Amino acid sequence: MKAQAVIRLNFSSKKQLKVVLEALKPETRTAQTRRSKVHVKGEGSKLTLSFEATDTSALRAAINSYLRQTSMVIDVLRLIDVSS
Repeated sequence: MKAQAVIRLNFSSKKQLKVVLEALKPETRTAQTRRSKVHVKGEGSKLTLSFEATDTSALRAAINSYLRQTSMVIDVLRLIDVSS
């Protein structure tokens, strides 16, 4: 692996982090390709995404994918909170 990145995100609660982790879990099991690998870890209310890729293009694609999915889950959580 030639390219690496670590992204840490803080959430407002452990519950919010848990929902995001559950949403990302299926992706971490099946999306691992030959070009990139992603490890997802939650501690307290912090999410750590560790990326490894064969090149910067694969790294960028993996990062974009996971951040987009995380953003979507957060948006849905906000909608649910507003509606409740």
